[in-house]
Amino acid sequence: MNKYKDKIIITTGDYNGIGAEITVKALNKLDLPVDDIVIISNKDLLTGLKKDYEIISLPISQIEYGKLTKESGEFSFQALKLACELSPKAIVTAPVSKEAMHLAGHKFNGQTEVLEHYLAKNSEKAEMLFISDGFDVFLLTRHLALKDIKITQEMIIDKVLRLQKFYNRRIKFALCSLNPHAGEDGILGCEEMDIIIPAVEELRKLGIDITNPMPSDTLFVDAVQNYIKGEKAPYDCYIAMYHDQGLIPIKSVAGDNTVNTTIGLPILRTSPSHGTAFDIAGKNIANCQSMISAIKAVYKLAKHQDLTSSYQQV
Repeated sequence: MNKYKDKIIITTGDYNGIGAEITVKALNKLDLPVDDIVIISNKDLLTGLKKDYEIISLPISQIEYGKLTKESGEFSFQALKLACELSPKAIVTAPVSKEAMHLAGHKFNGQTEVLEHYLAKNSEKAEMLFISDGFDVFLLTRHLALKDIKITQEMIIDKVLRLQKFYNRRIKFALCSLNPHAGEDGILGCEEMDIIIPAVEELRKLGIDITNPMPSDTLFVDAVQNYIKGEKAPYDCYIAMYHDQGLIPIKSVAGDNTVNTTIGLPILRTSPSHGTAFDIAGKNIANCQSMISAIKAVYKLAKHQDLTSSYQQV
């Protein structure tokens, strides 16, 4: 019997960054039931934690705040790998440094790719969905250089169907164009006419409610304005063709309330939307709001029932 199947596991990321600090601060503010949470970290990193949560302690070398070290990269990787092996209900990950993990010999483009490597079964694939209070943004491609982005009809159909499966209800998708002004009928690029619109037509035949590709510089305007007013975005989910196209609008308006969510795998994962913040690591001034948002999102998405009053007020 798996003792962790109903648990939420939190990894504290790169110990030369702010991961452990924001984990302690977030858990102290949320005051969650002890039985819900397991932390994979090191006890020496979690000073000030008010509750006796289970801690699975991994060895650490000398802490060098703000520095890239292969030792901290190895620690980050092993914590995430162990979290996958324990098969919990969900995982919340504090930020890691891709460069530090690469120094340790783990050549992944991010934590999402590590999760996919260890958790995917059969044809499952990890996808990145960013959420914040009625404003959802899905990335069709993830951590790629712009020159390496290649959009295909099959990719669009496959990923949108995976996304629809996650929502498990009929929703309205808004699709960003790849080129400025949706290609201007081929003047600024032919991908919309040759690839994206044919994919949209196939998706509609399968019952998916999705727009034609729309210029992102205007598509996100109403979503941003609605968010500022505390209202839901006009579309349930906005599908961006590449990383910055989708993340600039949601992070600009939602800030620390933005949660990076990994979907499509057997285990749900959320993460703060920021990085390791090496520049302020070790100073005890890090803002834990994005970590709070990530933990709250796990509770909501996993339909966790044992919510405490203190959690609901944060």
